[in-house]
Amino acid sequence: MWQSSPALHFKSSPFRRSFRGTRLATAGAVLSVLIADDEPHVVELVRVTLEDERVQVFEAGDGGTALAVAQAVALDLVFLDVHLPDLSGLEVCRALRANPRLAGARIVMLTAAAQQDDVARGLAAGADDYLTKPFSPVRLLSLVDRLLPRVAWHLE
Repeated sequence: MWQSSPALHFKSSPFRRSFRGTRLATAGAVLSVLIADDEPHVVELVRVTLEDERVQVFEAGDGGTALAVAQAVALDLVFLDVHLPDLSGLEVCRALRANPRLAGARIVMLTAAAQQDDVARGLAAGADDYLTKPFSPVRLLSLVDRLLPRVAWHLE
């Protein structure tokens, strides 16, 4: 079981559940997801949609915390809001892409910035996809299936 590190401070939330999960029988691993957003209702929607015994969800309310989580945890999927306190989601995306250890992680910009230029900046920063707010849980699940087809994490 995961033990909290004094150097890691995950954003507290009334909805925050402790780190948990079991091994996927088929893939031999648990899907690790980071949600970096300063809007608690968005974090909770993504968490409720994705988290179960096969998916571990981490949260960060700012860019610095997102980078700290990424250093401490092997992530499969990262959702980044563009407008985070301290560092923008674009800066966090560039930093994650510059880290060879995170080369296999999928990054999705999850933001209300929906203009064509916003999408182009997100993809240029290294994002694999771009999901605009508001979004439906069904669209979120479809996006995850497309980005991580090798993992049947929500089926069974």
